[in-house]
Amino acid sequence: MTKQKVSFAWAFKEFIWPRKQIVFIGLMLIIVRSLAGLVLPYATKYLIDDIIPGKDIELLKILILAVVGAIIVQSATSFSLTRLLSVEAQHLISLLRAKVQRKLLKLPINFFDNNKSGALVSRVMTDVEGVRNLVGTGLVQLIGGTFTSIISLVILLKISTSMTLFVLVPVGIFGFVALKAFGYIRPIFRKRGKINAEVTGRLTETLNGVRVIKGFNAEEQESKVFEKGVERLYLNVKKSLTATALMSSSSTFLLGLASAGIMGIGGYYVMNETLSMGDFISFTLFLGFMIAPIVQMGNIGSQLTEAMAGLDRTEDLMNMPEEDNPEQRTIELGQITGDIVFNDVSFSYEENKEVLHNISFDAPKGSVTALVGSSGSGKSTIAGLAATFLNPNSGKVTLDGIDLSQVNLSSFRKNLAVVLQDDFLYEGTIRENILFPRPNATEEQLLEAVKGAYVNEFTDRFEDGLDTVIGERGVKLSGGQRQRISIARALLADPKIIILDEATSNLDTESESYIQQSLQVLMKDRTTFVIAHRLSTIQQADQILVIEDGNIVERGIHDTLIAQKGRYYDLYTYQSRI
Repeated sequence: MTKQKVSFAWAFKEFIWPRKQIVFIGLMLIIVRSLAGLVLPYATKYLIDDIIPGKDIELLKILILAVVGAIIVQSATSFSLTRLLSVEAQHLISLLRAKVQRKLLKLPINFFDNNKSGALVSRVMTDVEGVRNLVGTGLVQLIGGTFTSIISLVILLKISTSMTLFVLVPVGIFGFVALKAFGYIRPIFRKRGKINAEVTGRLTETLNGVRVIKGFNAEEQESKVFEKGVERLYLNVKKSLTATALMSSSSTFLLGLASAGIMGIGGYYVMNETLSMGDFISFTLFLGFMIAPIVQMGNIGSQLTEAMAGLDRTEDLMNMPEEDNPEQRTIELGQITGDIVFNDVSFSYEENKEVLHNISFDAPKGSVTALVGSSGSGKSTIAGLAATFLNPNSGKVTLDGIDLSQVNLSSFRKNLAVVLQDDFLYEGTIRENILFPRPNATEEQLLEAVKGAYVNEFTDRFEDGLDTVIGERGVKLSGGQRQRISIARALLADPKIIILDEATSNLDTESESYIQQSLQVLMKDRTTFVIAHRLSTIQQADQILVIEDGNIVERGIHDTLIAQKGRYYDLYTYQSRI
């Protein structure tokens, strides 16, 4: 089965079939509109052949009323059709965007490591828009247009078989050209979505990193990179425009040729009195009713092709395996103690490139485990395994004796808090950012977290206090202030397990003194993993693991490791000299 068939079958099952009643009503409306449209060419025949020669005023009045009635029906059905299907299509787009965003958040961390955030935004906001052509007027018009063309064809055959067969030759050639063109442009549309996502992603990165760009005087460089992306997008559009232009010009030429032929053949038949003038004009009008939907189908077909290309990418995303696989992660955690054990754990980000080798250690409940070592030694990977952001390639990470690879992630992570070196803050108020893990926390619980992390030390100086707006990613605050908000957030979450990744690295001396006190509150009776280059911050840890090249080369408490005069001693004395 081809990708196109798979994608359409998926789109039909996901979007069209659940809305079959609305789509059916739309089809009925477009059929009624099509039938009402056929009144005019019929009326023209009777007007020319019967009413005018017979000078029948009463029949003329009836004919005019019938035509006006048909026009009113056409107008009403067109309005209802657009109102019904267009509104439903926009509703579906909003639902689908929410569904894709929800799916994105369920994907594993490594997916986000390998994809630009701006590109993912494009997949959520742009790719799904094609669904409007399936549930909106596009697909219904395609079916309705086919219906109109078939009825018109039957009537044309009844009026003159020879003239109709003459017309069908260029129409058939146009249909063949259109099908070939659709097959050509679908991969182009699919690639366009990818290019558009890449360009959007780069632009998002540029805007987020504008301070770095200005700091290195790199505006011109970034502009050139963006221009290249825009140029790729232009060349892609240029390709598709060539195909659509071919369809447009072929329809103009072939159908124009058919019209010229009909003028000649029809004129000959009228002069020989084998065809009445009314039949000839009626044939010409019905020919327009047959051909117009075919030309329209070319345009709608192009829109549907672009829609299916976008939905291809959406389908790919929706079929990706989720991080919290319900078939594998079957264990729901209740109350936990917080004993974490690494048992012979190995891990690799890429095949045959192992970054952790047979790591084993215990992190008992309420203990502080410090991870130190050179950059790239594997410290953050161990923390990622403890946080279930990663899964071991071999060995086990257990919590209270339960294999974490089998645990429902939601039930585990409600017991987890993470404070990162460059922690993420939303554009909003300080209050909103601290309440992030527990939006329904009481004011008392909020203020307790604020005081515990010494956030009030600087918010008391702000005019709006906790309601101060901090800007995108907390740009209006210092590094130390942002870090204290992150720790307040962790305090409010009240977790059993804490990951502190370089949590004090952004702090000035004054801020660090505040943070060290708040960290003591945060880590009390909680299983804590601390990653720190500043070794002065971890001297009170219950155990220190020295990681080098993915191995634990030393372990123990601060005094013991200093006495051994090994790798930890070298790191500590080197920092002391700095």
